Amino acid sequence: MSVPEPLIAEARAALRRGDAAAARAAVAPISDSANGDLVEVLAVASYLELDYPAAIAHWERAYAAHRSSGDELGAIRVARTLAYMYGSFIGDWAIGGGWMSRAQTLLADAPDSSQAGWVSLNAGMFEGDRALKETRFRAALETGRRHRDAELECATLAYLGASLVHSDRTEEGMMLLDEALASVAGGDIDDFIIVEEVFCQLFSACEHAHDVNRAEQWIRIGDAIASSRNLPVVTAFCRTHYGGVLTAAGRWPEADAMLSEAIRLWGLGRRSTLREGAVVRLADLRVRQGRLEEGEQLLSEIDVNTNADAARPLAAICLARGETERARDILERALAQIDATSTGAASLLTLLVDVDLASGDLVRAEQSVDQLAACTASHRNEYLNAVAALSRGRVYLASGTGDPQVCLRDALAGFARAQTPMEVARCRLELAGALLNDRPEVALAEARAAFDAFEQLQAARDVDAAAAMLRSLGARPASARPGGSVLTKRENEVLVLVGHGLSNPEISDRLFISRKTVEHHVGNILAKLGLRSRAEAAAYLARTNPD
Repeated sequence: MSVPEPLIAEARAALRRGDAAAARAAVAPISDSANGDLVEVLAVASYLELDYPAAIAHWERAYAAHRSSGDELGAIRVARTLAYMYGSFIGDWAIGGGWMSRAQTLLADAPDSSQAGWVSLNAGMFEGDRALKETRFRAALETGRRHRDAELECATLAYLGASLVHSDRTEEGMMLLDEALASVAGGDIDDFIIVEEVFCQLFSACEHAHDVNRAEQWIRIGDAIASSRNLPVVTAFCRTHYGGVLTAAGRWPEADAMLSEAIRLWGLGRRSTLREGAVVRLADLRVRQGRLEEGEQLLSEIDVNTNADAARPLAAICLARGETERARDILERALAQIDATSTGAASLLTLLVDVDLASGDLVRAEQSVDQLAACTASHRNEYLNAVAALSRGRVYLASGTGDPQVCLRDALAGFARAQTPMEVARCRLELAGALLNDRPEVALAEARAAFDAFEQLQAARDVDAAAAMLRSLGARPASARPGGSVLTKRENEVLVLVGHGLSNPEISDRLFISRKTVEHHVGNILAKLGLRSRAEAAAYLARTNPD
């Protein structure tokens, strides 16, 4: 049975919009055909619906159909797609490798086309050796440009850029990512899956480099693109890394929702290692919130010996409970697994300084801070420089040597530029301690600012620490409302409008703030007041403000 091209074209247009139902409806009259292009439509529709086993089954049928009809390029395209699906979503590396080898073998008999570049790109994604990964990506980039394949070029720029950032070649990698995103913003890319992958690589790179500012700038573009094109929800990979960025940015209710959904989506496949990434990030968020038992429960399913990322939140839990030797052992074992000059080592060394100080070992603390300084010196990174300055300031403060105030002020300025509010607040609290005796009024101002920031973030343990500092300065911290923290002025304004029945878009228009900011404020309000819904918020407002 011949397949009418207009039906396939209509279905593909629906898929580019992310509309799986419309795509299926378009090809319903010919759904029993063994045409490879048609079966690929069904495969992508299942992928959009998160039914990965069905998508794989359809792509395997599509491969057989393309081979039967002599469509070698179609067979190569599907073979590399199956390699990606088995590797990324199922975790069957042997099967994924087999499909990749099949795609490479078929290339030998295929006419020169951009498919060779796509195969190089897909092979590079799963290559463990960084140098070989870069070689494969650069080959894909050259092929994409030679064949004027804008989508291959854009996707490869994103993957190559992110790989360079993860190799700590940050500036070089970010330039490539910015170029890929400019291509997306300029309308060069039609396929929403490519758009999604470009943003996913950006978030992965920004999380690694602690570049909240860049992520915030591009997500505004991403929101506009998603809204105008009615794009579907992002993948678990994208949610995992964006959740990490949101955590660093202090947007914790959004981070919580993003990471929880990522864990659910990873559960649809069998990639336990990638699911672990989302679990570790959610555990880190719980530790920041002071919800240690929940963080520990999340980490209980992860082997720290094989997942170095889990070491930091687990060690932080041990440190909070006074188990300094266990925390030290976890950190030292994790450090032995990674490059001592990498950005990952910097976060572990920062916590190791805290462990040394908590155990009263100033000699070790000096050694750890020297290691940290050596590590961060090789990176031109605002956040990492601030991390080193904060740790140095804390050691100076504990030992009574050096000038802790200079270090702490440098750290405060660096964290502010990096837009990481949790670290800014912790700097303020440390600075309050440094100014306690000589300049008590300034110390009080810093302690109050820290207290307010911790309350805003709902960081329970840090709120307690700031409250203790305020009491030592003779000040009483403001009493919290039931269920959590005092609402900010803006949160009170949002609560009143919620109580009056306004929707988020209506509140956004009324207060001249973005809808995402409204969502952020509503999430904070519910969490701080211990409420579960907007209706409960309206009832709370009626009880407390009857006028």
